[in-house]
Amino acid sequence: MYLSGGTSFKDFVGSSSTGGIIGVLSTIVVPVIFTLAFLVFIWGVINYLFLHGGEEGKREEGRQFILWGIIGMVVLFGVWGILWILLSTLGIAPGA
Repeated sequence: MYLSGGTSFKDFVGSSSTGGIIGVLSTIVVPVIFTLAFLVFIWGVINYLFLHGGEEGKREEGRQFILWGIIGMVVLFGVWGILWILLSTLGIAPGA
């Protein structure tokens, strides 16, 4: 299948080494989102254990940050894994 200008879908999507959508996602977007999720998790741990050890309300807030940080990282890894399985199946992934 060719897009306008004579480029194929595989060229448009690209891979992590050649640019395209997959290159941008795997080199910029995914690391930024993962970093944000990890920072949320770390902030929750700091709030829960160190900053507000005696205040139960603030500790609960820290637990929520920990929970959402873990959920964010699990969802990110899951979507990333499904994406790579799909790309491998279609023969677009790097090394395929």
